[in-house]
Amino acid sequence: MSTFTIFLVLIIAVCFLLVLVIMVQNPKGGGLSSSFGGGGSQVVGGVKKTGDFLDKSTWTLAGLLIVLILASNVALKGSFSDAESKLLQGDDIEETVPEAVPEEVPAPATNTGSASDSL
Repeated sequence: MSTFTIFLVLIIAVCFLLVLVIMVQNPKGGGLSSSFGGGGSQVVGGVKKTGDFLDKSTWTLAGLLIVLILASNVALKGSFSDAESKLLQGDDIEETVPEAVPEEVPAPATNTGSASDSL
């Protein structure tokens, strides 16, 4: 398994955790939920420590996601630096020429009958 694949799996896991943490949080502003009558259904006076933990975990996961994306970019560029393109070197390029030029294909035969014959 390559380094890029490991980073890709970690990025997907962090994205999944980030979505879960964001979905658990209570909205702080009115937003769309209060516009549609959902403003009164929220619990008043929630636990302060849970909100702080969710805020810190959101920022931590977002920062970790950015770091993993940058690291995967470095790992991806590093895996391609070893292989040189044959087109850039120009030594190994083979020109292919067809062995025989195909003869002209005859045109299809035309129907001499009238249009009413085909109906």
